[in-house]
Amino acid sequence: MKLPEPDPNALACSDALKRRIADEIMSAGWIGFDRFMALALYAPGLGYYSGGARKFGAAGDFVTAPEISPVFSRTLAAQVAQILALSAPQMIEVGAGSGRLAADLLLELERRGSLPERYGILDLSGELRERQRSTILQRAPHLLARVDWLDRLPERFDGLVLANELLDAMPAHLVVFASDNTPLERGVAWENSEFVWRDRPAQGRLLERALIIAAEYPLPAGYLSEICLAAADWTATWAGILGTGVLLLIDYGFPHHEYYHPQRTTGTLMCHYRHHAHGEPFFFPGLQDITAHVDFTAIVDAGFDAGLEFLGYTTQASFLLNCGLSDVLARIPVEDTLRYLPQAQAAQKLISPAEMGELFKVLALGKGIEQTLLGFAQGDRSAML
Repeated sequence: MKLPEPDPNALACSDALKRRIADEIMSAGWIGFDRFMALALYAPGLGYYSGGARKFGAAGDFVTAPEISPVFSRTLAAQVAQILALSAPQMIEVGAGSGRLAADLLLELERRGSLPERYGILDLSGELRERQRSTILQRAPHLLARVDWLDRLPERFDGLVLANELLDAMPAHLVVFASDNTPLERGVAWENSEFVWRDRPAQGRLLERALIIAAEYPLPAGYLSEICLAAADWTATWAGILGTGVLLLIDYGFPHHEYYHPQRTTGTLMCHYRHHAHGEPFFFPGLQDITAHVDFTAIVDAGFDAGLEFLGYTTQASFLLNCGLSDVLARIPVEDTLRYLPQAQAAQKLISPAEMGELFKVLALGKGIEQTLLGFAQGDRSAML
């Protein structure tokens, strides 16, 4: 597949990041793929999420659910309102992207009489912070004063922590299982002025986790997959922060037995560049997104072991229907075809099994919440974990 060439300025930034990564590899001799991914996405000023490349929407590299239609945020607001009422009138969105979800969510919560007193956004990218501020100023200027941009995790928090398509962008390790099921960590070396793959014996926590997987599943020789220790650690961290509240995670992924299915021999790693999906992470570092599907069983286990309570797991389709997607869509008169048809088509994309409805899952973990959460009233998938 031939991918579009970047403009000269973007190419110069990518070349600078390539040199930055190469210097680290030459100094260490080899780096794990998780480190390569971290640098490619988050190296200060050069990484995909820390640089200035436009990422979200039709002009970017991919489109997230909030950008598909405001119907997503308006429907999600029903669940947000319930959680705020059960915990505290404040929330934090981690990794707020373009700011579209924050803006539309605040407007819908205002409509429902459930505005949070504070809407915190935790995003380390200065460029994205400015874009988020601009989006909220444009779409909901009277609500901008309620929004705070945070520099770090709070020491303690009551309320809702929301993360939409965050965990898939956390740096993941790559593991190859040899013919005797010995786990090898796939990393990156520098050879002939290019990045190349190199495998080494897995060690430490990665080795421990890989051995558990190998014991549970009959994996064929050469089986390649991801293990994202960072996502599990991030989830566990909130157990020490959250008082009364909910960690609500929306992302694409699978439960454990589907993630490490014997037929999924090449893993789930995927790159996104100008709406092209491909599997070449060395292509123009800093100019493309690199993701791996979420192992939701690992996230639940990490949260539970750290003290979080399991509150629900279902598909995005079931979650949105439980939260009143049909009612939100019904606000638009059917006879107003110019408004209704595009939103109806967008809603179908959000819930269709062939689009986002089945692949995307919603997971809730928390503390001190006794009531069943609205989004998980039907379509429970917890037995699949």
